[in-house]
Amino acid sequence: MISNYEDALAFIHGRTQFKKSDHLDRMRLFMAKLGNPERQLSVIHVAGTNGKGSTVAFLRDLLMATGKTVGTFTSPFLMRFNERISVDGMPIPDQDLVALVNQIKPTVDELDATLEEGGPTEFEIITAMMFTYFKDRVDVAVVEVGIGGILDSTNVLTPEVSVITTIGYDHMKLLGNTLPEIAGQKAGIIKRGKPVVVGQLPEEALSVIEQKAIAEKSPIYRMDHEIMVQPLPDNAWEEKFKFRFDGFTFDAVKIQLLGQYQIANASCALAAFMLYQAAHHQPWDRHDTLTALAKTVWAGRFEPVNQDPLIVLDGAHNEPAVTEVTQLLKQKFSDRECYIVLAVLADKQYEKMLSLFQTVPHHHIILTTFQGPGTRHAVDPETLKTKHENDAHIDVVDNWQLAIGTALKTMSSDDLLLITGSLYFISDVRHFFLDNDDEA
Repeated sequence: MISNYEDALAFIHGRTQFKKSDHLDRMRLFMAKLGNPERQLSVIHVAGTNGKGSTVAFLRDLLMATGKTVGTFTSPFLMRFNERISVDGMPIPDQDLVALVNQIKPTVDELDATLEEGGPTEFEIITAMMFTYFKDRVDVAVVEVGIGGILDSTNVLTPEVSVITTIGYDHMKLLGNTLPEIAGQKAGIIKRGKPVVVGQLPEEALSVIEQKAIAEKSPIYRMDHEIMVQPLPDNAWEEKFKFRFDGFTFDAVKIQLLGQYQIANASCALAAFMLYQAAHHQPWDRHDTLTALAKTVWAGRFEPVNQDPLIVLDGAHNEPAVTEVTQLLKQKFSDRECYIVLAVLADKQYEKMLSLFQTVPHHHIILTTFQGPGTRHAVDPETLKTKHENDAHIDVVDNWQLAIGTALKTMSSDDLLLITGSLYFISDVRHFFLDNDDEA
């Protein structure tokens, strides 16, 4: 019997993180022994290299605006583990988490004792906890894929609508080294006859998704095809765009999340929401829908944490994400000196990420490090610096708090400080800023 929150987390995090497998048989057996809670849920399933979290947040607020109780499953967490399993935006309470672990632990113990390859992994356990928790509490669950699609433990569910936001290079050791290979993994969430919404994908990735949709007889709705979006000029801290889909037109949708990629995420969410409502023959209100999109926030995604000077946090943790952020900086902040404090995990494409940040006008880059999760570690900033030792715009400060302090001492109040890289790094920084705010 697990009696407290710390022991519950220790049980979860003490599990094997990954077991190579070409099937979901262990997860399906796990679910069957728990009474198949995933079959008692109405679900929208969200996959993609980037944009999953923001899309989930938009969908949560859209669905809540119709009066539904909405569960969301996301990863990783930013501030606290409980965020991963949330109801109406509120993380699972500690006592519920403990009770949930005690509820599923006997089944885990049984599978540990009987399965030759061993029992469920950490992520399989968290997924099972989510299904079990949501089945009696929510009207609809918006479930984010962990990694890939085909073999992700969430993929035991059958969704009402699937969403594939983006496809780019990340987790190549698991998903493949080409965009078609990665797309093939993501396409695994497309289910027989169920509609799929697709974001702006490279053509070679899109063709794989289209072929899978045809094979599964799944209606497909693609950005720039069935879903038409036109960005509109706006100088405020927001994005504005025109949206057309399924006979409906919104002349001016506004969102707080900055970047062309957030317009795409919001558009995918809006189309998926409309398809979900139509599948259930449920109405939606135009004003409530626009209000929901306008109020959606997602922590750690170009999130301002200070105004004077402007300090922004962004978990641009892979090359495609950095591409999007650098485009945003060029589009909205090209008139400012831009200080960038960067720390990334060593298993990411950090050379390419740094090269992209070097294309930002008026850039000043400070490379730093942080304590990575578990056995994963941050790339040594000195290693990066030696390859760019002739670049006067790149410095190294090993301690990230000192790196931020160095930037703040150098910059003026009109400049921008972007703190970016690994989401684990952003989590540490966000704690630092919010804890200091609480003490002020």
